Amino acid sequence: MMSVKADRLLRNARHVAYFRKRGHPGKARQLVNGLLHAEVTEYPMEYPLTTEIPHDDPRYIAQLSSFYQDWQSRLTQLTRSEDVIVLCEGDPFFYGSFMHLHARLSGRIPVEVVPGITGMSGAWTATDLPITWGDDVMTVVMATLPEAELARRIRETDALVVMKIGRNLPKLRRAVAAAGRMDAAWLVEHAAMPGQRVTMLAEAEAVTPYFSILLIHGQGRRP
Repeated sequence: MMSVKADRLLRNARHVAYFRKRGHPGKARQLVNGLLHAEVTEYPMEYPLTTEIPHDDPRYIAQLSSFYQDWQSRLTQLTRSEDVIVLCEGDPFFYGSFMHLHARLSGRIPVEVVPGITGMSGAWTATDLPITWGDDVMTVVMATLPEAELARRIRETDALVVMKIGRNLPKLRRAVAAAGRMDAAWLVEHAAMPGQRVTMLAEAEAVTPYFSILLIHGQGRRP
């Protein structure tokens, strides 16, 4: 899903950068196949690592910091003479990698951020049910949180979105059960993309490591 503004900018772009894992084409780049100008110059920004080092390890933080600093320098140099589009999945300011670049680029070069459409919007639309009603409070949490904290937040909110599931599915399943909301939990994989799958959490046997979102719909006030 993409806004009209983003579509227009992409079709006219001559320089496009995007994140990707080493050895992979990049999901953001794949999603715009057929949209880019024939003469576009591409800049794949390859992460230095993925899951080889725990995310809270100082080495992980140092390598990623160096990676972002390097691309901050490259993009700053390039934009002295050219406009560059940076592709982002979802919204750039919602748990996205681009925000780390933005923090380094802001104040150095002009940066315009085009709002994106988040994956969670596609996920709850895929269930064909409203995510919130009336005064419902919606909570967005990461499945990387400790199990007890997940259970508390699941128990206390009206509507729920859980991201970054992957290998955390068993822990998340236990937390949902502990909160007493298993019967209301949906799992959506690859929302609004090819291969979209919508199941109740209780029936899900496996989950893809990325692009998976858990939902619990609010049941609040309505006319």
